[in-house]
Amino acid sequence: APRPLESFLFQMKIAITGKGGVGKTTVSALLSYIYSSEGKKVIAVDADPDANLAAALGIAGNETEKIRPIAELSELIEERTGAKPGSSGGIFKINPKVDDIPESFGYRTDGITLLIMGKSKTAASGCYCPESALLRRLLKHLVTERDEIVIADMDAGIEHLTRGTAEGVDAFIVAVEPGQRSLQTAVTVKRLAQGLGVKKVFVIANKVRNEEDIRFIKNALTDIEFLGAISFNNDITDSDVKGLPSYKASRQAVEEARKIKENQEKFFDEKP
Repeated sequence: APRPLESFLFQMKIAITGKGGVGKTTVSALLSYIYSSEGKKVIAVDADPDANLAAALGIAGNETEKIRPIAELSELIEERTGAKPGSSGGIFKINPKVDDIPESFGYRTDGITLLIMGKSKTAASGCYCPESALLRRLLKHLVTERDEIVIADMDAGIEHLTRGTAEGVDAFIVAVEPGQRSLQTAVTVKRLAQGLGVKKVFVIANKVRNEEDIRFIKNALTDIEFLGAISFNNDITDSDVKGLPSYKASRQAVEEARKIKENQEKFFDEKP
């Protein structure tokens, strides 16, 4: 039988994506903080090759340097897949053991476990290599087999997702800013997500200056549910310079993100 809403919301799996520079990493950090502050266990996944989620969570640079991306753990990859990283065309396990990775290699901060996925060096060639196999299996494990809230900061190409993984994602949130290229990315992401079986795709507006910006985005994306907006905020911009987490830099941004979270939850009565 379907679980009650409250039980389901303690295990929400959310993928956040969008064009580079729209602020999806800030949104990922804000939502991770909000869920954690409510007493929920949170795994924040940096699945964007341009990894910045550690900084948005306020992890100091010298600490961030200690966090090894999963794709660079050569010994682990070989142990779990049976093949050396960088190899292709050979035989390796496509369903390696990954359930201990969050506890063993995650970085804990403010009640949040951060995992940095990294990028396999051979990904650009399109080969299916041992690193890719481990990353895909890990993401599927996080989405379909864990009890924690999972917030995944993805790239616009949602590279690590497969159909089996994406079908376990409860929602895609596409962060956009007022601009045509950003909006086109949202349309592309919705098409990719639907092709992978994701039923709920939402959009949020970031860096908005006024109501006109919000109307512009809503009018351009009429077939994607609008969850809310986060205002253009110099405090968020300055937080990167000061090394502050996004949620300590601006109370306004936290409250706007909290409203977005509440609006999303209204779309879920029970887990399907």
